[in-house]
Amino acid sequence: MKSISVHGIDEEIEKAIKERAKNEEKSVNKVVKELIAKALGMGEKPPDNRAEFADLCGVWTEAEASEFMELIADLETVDAKDWQ
Repeated sequence: MKSISVHGIDEEIEKAIKERAKNEEKSVNKVVKELIAKALGMGEKPPDNRAEFADLCGVWTEAEASEFMELIADLETVDAKDWQ
């Protein structure tokens, strides 16, 4: 694994990184690697919280979704006469 040195880190950032490392009981190196990965979109995926909003927007079962798609199937057809 390669090493990268980062020079000129401002004291406020250094303090925040060290504080996070302490709070999460991780090494500074591990915290920095996690922050870089997250900034590059390569970190852990956020948790799927959709279930928390089910009462607000509803959630369909596979059967309900399938039934809905069957009911609107005719809407997928374009009638050329409608566009003249």
